[in-house]
Amino acid sequence: MDGRIRTAVLGAVLALVLVPSAVAASALPASAAGKPRVTLSGSEAGTGGSITVTGSGWRPGTLLMMLICGQSVPARGVIGGTNSCANADGRAVTTDAKGGFSKRLPVAEPPKPCPCVVHVATVTGEKAEADAVLMVAGHAVEPLPKEEGGGRIAVLTDPRLDGSSGLLTWFGSPPSRTLVLTVGNVGTGPVKNPVFQVGTSHGVFAPGWEEQQWRGTIAPGRKAQIRLPVELPAGAHGDYTVSLRYGGKVLAEQPWGVGRPWGVTVFWILLCVVVPAAVFRAGMAVVDRVRPRRSAGRAGRHRGLRPAELTLRMPWVNAAPRTPADDSASPVPALPWFTPETDPGTGTNGQLSAPHENGPTTQTRKGHT
Repeated sequence: MDGRIRTAVLGAVLALVLVPSAVAASALPASAAGKPRVTLSGSEAGTGGSITVTGSGWRPGTLLMMLICGQSVPARGVIGGTNSCANADGRAVTTDAKGGFSKRLPVAEPPKPCPCVVHVATVTGEKAEADAVLMVAGHAVEPLPKEEGGGRIAVLTDPRLDGSSGLLTWFGSPPSRTLVLTVGNVGTGPVKNPVFQVGTSHGVFAPGWEEQQWRGTIAPGRKAQIRLPVELPAGAHGDYTVSLRYGGKVLAEQPWGVGRPWGVTVFWILLCVVVPAAVFRAGMAVVDRVRPRRSAGRAGRHRGLRPAELTLRMPWVNAAPRTPADDSASPVPALPWFTPETDPGTGTNGQLSAPHENGPTTQTRKGHT
């Protein structure tokens, strides 16, 4: 009886311990249970066909990019980077609430020979990727390039971008920075003159990579500070991401917010105001030069009068009143058909023919006096 009791108690204790653990494990999201995984509906497919790609363990609601890449294996990753992938035939997919997805991917020959993989990587947010082996039927197969010595580079500090924008950048000059980070050699052999790949991406677009060689040697167990220049196209603005890749693997990413070149906007506004004004002034000058001139007679009729001429033409202005003495003093020109003796306006005594007050013919209302 005691043995049965002990067995029952032991079973109850085990149930209390194991059941909550199982419930908690089932409640964990896929991303917390393990790293992202990718499986294919088939391990071999020909060009022109398609395969179904199924993923799990990804972050919920994450945008992913699926590519068929050559010269790659899951153990070493995509050695040639996205340049080894059939980028034109890639597909984008968004994970569901549980971090999974399933979508068909057209099969296309990558630019590099096989071995090939289906490479799935996040587009935005925290970096995550996974590969699945795929044999593209009819595509060339070549051995992978040999790995370099036993040296391996790992990033020890967070990257940063040194530098600032100047006045020329405000007017559309290419923005430039210096990517600074500390790396260490965690391998067994030295790393001499490593060649890094620096990429810049804008939004959801894939980064464009540029190779840059760092001169120096990193011994095993040593670290070194890496400084690599980064430059964007002229007039670039918005949110960019600077990535550093070595040996086909992305080592670090750093966001970069680039301001809008407002100097270019001000320049175009001034150009739209100044150019029309200059054209208008030039047009008015041409019109003034080519228009017909006024004739001399018309111009003489309309020319302004001088004060002396105005006085001569207006004798009554500022002129003293004329008196009878002035009138008698000034000679009266005689008409050509009259003489002084026959002038009907004068009498025998040199007086006018009109009756005078002392004349003998002066009459009044009462008659002759």
